[in-house]
Amino acid sequence: MATYTPAEAAQRSGFTIDTLRYYEREGILPQVARSAGGHRVYSDADLSTLDFLQCLRDTGMPIERLRRYGEMCQDPATMTDRAALLREHAADVDAQIALLTRRRARLTEKIAWYDEQIGDVAD
Repeated sequence: MATYTPAEAAQRSGFTIDTLRYYEREGILPQVARSAGGHRVYSDADLSTLDFLQCLRDTGMPIERLRRYGEMCQDPATMTDRAALLREHAADVDAQIALLTRRRARLTEKIAWYDEQIGDVAD
């Protein structure tokens, strides 16, 4: 089983060491194993969890929902609730995508207008 130091876990996950500690302290990330000397030792499973947390964060999940999700992950009886939370977040992401799609179309219109204006001046 591969293990990683906090610095290696930070580098592999894209989170800072401070964020890793914060996520653990807040219950977003389950308690990380410790070495005999008391240092955190991250596993591949921890890195997989961090990868999913990065996905949630990148898609705009608020910290309170991240905390709630992390806490629920500690209890196997909460799978239904976890799935519901993720469905709710997926709906929020879909709404963001729809809004961005409309905004992108508006940008395209404005770019076309500028291109038309620039073309008229060049003629």
